[in-house]
Amino acid sequence: MSRRTVLGGAAAAGTVTSAAVAAPAAAGRGRGAPRHREYVVTGAHVVSMDPEIGDLEDADVHVRNGRIVAVGRDLRVRAPKLDGSGMIAMPGLVDTHWHLWTTLYRAMSSSSPETAYFALNIANGVRCLPSDLYHGARLALIDALNTGITTVHDWSHNLRSPDHADANLRAHQEIGLRGRFSYGTPQGHPGTELVDLDDIARVQREWFDAGRLPLLHLGLAGRPPGLVGEAVFRPEYDAAQELGIPVSYHANSNRAHGDIGMIRMLAEEDMLTPDTQLIHALFTTEAERAAVRDSGASVSISPWSELLIGYGVTPVGEMEASGMLLTLSVDTMSLVGSADLWSVLRLTTGLYRGIAEQELAVGTRRILEMATIDAARSLGLGDVVGSLTPGKRADLILVRRHDVATAPVTDVSNTLALATGAENVDTVIVDGRLRKHHGELVDIDEDRVVRATERALQALLRR
Repeated sequence: MSRRTVLGGAAAAGTVTSAAVAAPAAAGRGRGAPRHREYVVTGAHVVSMDPEIGDLEDADVHVRNGRIVAVGRDLRVRAPKLDGSGMIAMPGLVDTHWHLWTTLYRAMSSSSPETAYFALNIANGVRCLPSDLYHGARLALIDALNTGITTVHDWSHNLRSPDHADANLRAHQEIGLRGRFSYGTPQGHPGTELVDLDDIARVQREWFDAGRLPLLHLGLAGRPPGLVGEAVFRPEYDAAQELGIPVSYHANSNRAHGDIGMIRMLAEEDMLTPDTQLIHALFTTEAERAAVRDSGASVSISPWSELLIGYGVTPVGEMEASGMLLTLSVDTMSLVGSADLWSVLRLTTGLYRGIAEQELAVGTRRILEMATIDAARSLGLGDVVGSLTPGKRADLILVRRHDVATAPVTDVSNTLALATGAENVDTVIVDGRLRKHHGELVDIDEDRVVRATERALQALLRR
């Protein structure tokens, strides 16, 4: 089919079926999760995030075998219907940096010196059993699904053994979001010792090459120059290159790290490439920002955590104006408490305008791009998700337009970026699978997960 006929809504053989389908019954991968071979989301206000398709009122999205087939009005398709009337259909949100395991002790940070974020991570981290990483990551992934996040970058920096890595990955296997799993050093790991390079290779072989996590790809949660010496950062980076996996670094996060010039050193070591992600990067020079832009590397900011930990006010406008590929994240639940990426969109918009002292400094459509298409590009998934484009995988959400918190909708982009929250997300679809519908997770026993996580935390605190 040509692009023109796809966008125009090519007629499928036969006539349009009239049956409305809420949740097709066929079971898919993972604990009875529903799987759809083919269906059409009908009558939604489509925010495609594809510049050629644009926004379409009262439009349809045709999905077959987990892939978007067509986007347009009045698609004539013989397939079950998923009613999108009264909804905004858009790509699922993409979170580009999240320490999932710390969700085990949500909102525990910052009430005393002992619970300051880094001290708390070490205190809890060194006592974590493999099952603790499983429980923390599983709860985080479910929280992500509920809020409309369909892709997540799990920056896993407490992999104390192969068993810990396997337990963390089992949570991904069970819940089934898209994204990246970045293998990191455990809490308290000496800066003079390498990450377990043999186990990274094992994880790639046993989990990713074996196809056990079809929606996930492997990365390295690295340590940059200035934080560790060349005897550590260079062999870790070289090992990632040999394995063909991307690398992510926390760099220039606070003023002291900015003075060290971690990003400058990464550039000097030829370690900035399109497969390099930088996290926070609040304190950067103009030359460093240019180096990031020219290399094709990306930056993930998390304005809530950057404020709450005391790094400073995220200079969103300055960073975005440099031309860097800029994306958004929630970072860590122990510090920020909430996985609601919608609130990060609001805060980012406010910081951009407030620092500029100009209401029109940025439009909300630009902020939406940071959390969808640009975020997907930064994780190497720009051709896979991030927009409702025929040929891409079907990761999409439906947001209710007529809720008390969203009505009346006067400007769709503004409603999404300024008014929407997790409670307004009616439907979540990941790789064509219906995971949330009518505001309820359809294949997860939330109470059971919460109780198990609470028991795991109590056991950890007793240890």
